[in-house]
Amino acid sequence: MAKQDTKQAEERLENVESALSKTELWIENNQKTLWIILIALLVVAFAIYGISRYNKQRNEKAMNASFSQEVAFEQEAAKAIDFASYYMENENYATALNGEGEKAGFLDIVDQYGSTKAGKLAAYYAGLCYLKQGDYNNAIEYLKKYTNDDKILSALALGLIGDCYLELGDQQNAVSYYERASKTNPNEFNTPMLLSKLGLTYEIMGNYNKALETYKSLKKNYPNSNEAFEISKNIAYLEEKMK
Repeated sequence: MAKQDTKQAEERLENVESALSKTELWIENNQKTLWIILIALLVVAFAIYGISRYNKQRNEKAMNASFSQEVAFEQEAAKAIDFASYYMENENYATALNGEGEKAGFLDIVDQYGSTKAGKLAAYYAGLCYLKQGDYNNAIEYLKKYTNDDKILSALALGLIGDCYLELGDQQNAVSYYERASKTNPNEFNTPMLLSKLGLTYEIMGNYNKALETYKSLKKNYPNSNEAFEISKNIAYLEEKMK
C-alpha cells in the first residue's frame, strides 16, 4: 500500500510539472496574438486620450501636438520591445533582458517606458525571461510590475507568479495567486489550466478537500476542456483516498 501511495504521489508531481509548462508553451505559441492585443489596446488608449484632451482643452493645435508626442513615445517603446522579443523567441534570454549595444532589452524598456502599454508588457516579458532562467525571485518582481486592463494577460501573469512561488516551495503563496488568476476573467481559454494548477497545489499541500472541490469545479464549469478530461483520474483517486 505504501509503494502504491508513493507511486501515486510521484504521478501527482509529474502532473504539477506538466501543468507548470503549459503556461509557458501557450505564451510561446501565441506571441503574434499577444502583439495584436497590445496594438489594439494602444489604438483604443490613443483614441480615448485624444477625445479627453479635445473635450478638456478645446484647443485643437495644442491637443494634436501633445497627442503626437504620446504616440511617438509609444512607438519608440513598441520598436524597442520588438527587438527584445526576437531574442526571447530564440531563447536568448540574457540578451532579451539586457539588450545588445544600443538596442534596449526588456529591463531598459521598463525603466525608460514603464508608463506606456509597451513598457508594461516589457515587464511581463522580463518576468517570463527570468522564469525561463530559473530566477524565480526576479521573475516575481517583474511580473508584479505588469499592470494592464487586458484580463487574459493579467490572469496569465498572476498564474506565472503562482508558478514561481511553487518552484520556490512557497505553496501558500502559489495557491493565493492561482486562485486570483482563476477568478480573473474566467474563460475556456486559460481558466481550466489555472484551476488544474490550483488543485494540484492543494493536493501537494495535503488539503484533499480543497483539491477535490477545485477539480470538480473545473470539470463542471469547463467540461469540454482538455484539463477536464485529464482531471477525472485525480478526482477518482482523491475520492477513494478520502473514504
